[in-house]
Amino acid sequence: MNRLGTFIGLIILLAGAFGVYSLFQDKPAAEEAAEPEIATQVAVQVAKVQKADLHGYVRAYGTVELDPGDGKSAPASVRITAPSAGIITEARCAEGQQVKKGDILFRLDSRIADVSIEKARQAVSFAEKNFARQQKLRAIQGTSDKLYLEAQQALEAARAELAGAQTQRTLLAVVAPFSGTIVSLDAKVGETVNMAQDLAELRDLKRMVVSATVPSREVGRLKLGQVAEIDTGMLPGVSAADADAGADDSTTETRKLSATLDYIDPQLNPENDTVTVRTAVPAGSDLRPGQFVAMRIAYEEHVGCLAMPEEGVVVTPEGQTVVALVEGDMAVKKTVRAGLRDGGLVEIAGDGIKEGASVVTVGAYGLPEKTKIRIVGQ
Repeated sequence: MNRLGTFIGLIILLAGAFGVYSLFQDKPAAEEAAEPEIATQVAVQVAKVQKADLHGYVRAYGTVELDPGDGKSAPASVRITAPSAGIITEARCAEGQQVKKGDILFRLDSRIADVSIEKARQAVSFAEKNFARQQKLRAIQGTSDKLYLEAQQALEAARAELAGAQTQRTLLAVVAPFSGTIVSLDAKVGETVNMAQDLAELRDLKRMVVSATVPSREVGRLKLGQVAEIDTGMLPGVSAADADAGADDSTTETRKLSATLDYIDPQLNPENDTVTVRTAVPAGSDLRPGQFVAMRIAYEEHVGCLAMPEEGVVVTPEGQTVVALVEGDMAVKKTVRAGLRDGGLVEIAGDGIKEGASVVTVGAYGLPEKTKIRIVGQ
């Protein structure tokens, strides 16, 4: 009897424990089923797909230099040298002075040249008299052809000697070969100089070029005559990577100058796999030789293409280019084809992409395939 009572007691105790366990297990499930589902909503900013004229650019970075010249024009910087050995008797220029083409910059001692000219003049006078006498004698057949020709040749030789002496004296006046600025002065009055010795340096600061380098893989897009835009806001020491990343240029005023691609070096620089290109700097640019600038050369133009802000264009880990198209209160990912990038806009084309369509800009990265959105910042 006692054993039976004990057994029945154990069964009742286990049933009670199981009931309590079931009660605590079912309550959270019931409570969870009763709680409402919270919908995900992402705060984003949007923009409209618009029509725009976009350009494809080749970017280059280089420095402002004086025009090196070519077969048609002289270099914009020359060393003024002494045409012969002598003593400087006059200097009509100073550092920083503006001079015009043909202005006399220096004069060398001309005393020896003056003596040579006077001697040559006397020789010409004697030869003229002798030739005149031979002409009279020949008229009356009083001289031979040999003597007549010798007198004629002597006169021509004397005149040539005089012309040479006069030319030599002219060279003693050193003149400016073009209009420009004297940037350095290397000789003074009273100094003795040798032939070809430097006297001064003359620069035409109005004839400057931007000499820049372009990666060899992009040179095939370039042609002479293409429009180039020179950005004068680049600061010395700003790298190309910093420029592409939008380095802070708040400390300088940016000016963009329009120029034309004038030169493409046919030779490749094997050290850095680049090609040198040049454009003339427009007049009135206020650029200085040695200044670092950025340049972009337009090689392609798409007029009236569909474009959107570039921050809304996302490349997935799989390499697909996608945008988030706004449909009501939802953002739906769409695969698109991206084209030219210009001025913060990207050319796009794809299903559902049309002018006026709304696309997510800020907040586009990391969105799921389809999600509810809340538009902010408008």
